[in-house]
Amino acid sequence: MTPLPATVAMRAVARRVIWFEEPEVALSDPIRFMAYAMAYATHEDMKEIRRHVDDDAFREAIDNAPPGIVDPRSWAYWNLKMGRFPPPPPPTRRFESILSTRHGRT
Repeated sequence: MTPLPATVAMRAVARRVIWFEEPEVALSDPIRFMAYAMAYATHEDMKEIRRHVDDDAFREAIDNAPPGIVDPRSWAYWNLKMGRFPPPPPPTRRFESILSTRHGRT
């Protein structure tokens, strides 16, 4: 996915969608930003985002969304909007891989 522009409008959206970090940081990872947008963006926010994100990029964001960000209802909605019904399973956290990495195993 191509980087998202740090326009005044997109920085304002980023501040609302990922309120816990600076907008430039939020926009620097477009896949993660889109996952948060799918869960928290308003209709007006999404109108601004969609000026910069086409359907192919949106599908890429869905396909690569980090686990634990997009709630089940939003997951179903955005997959339906992208023509995917039934939606694929949402991303899942894999705790065994985290534990293996911390203990030197891969």
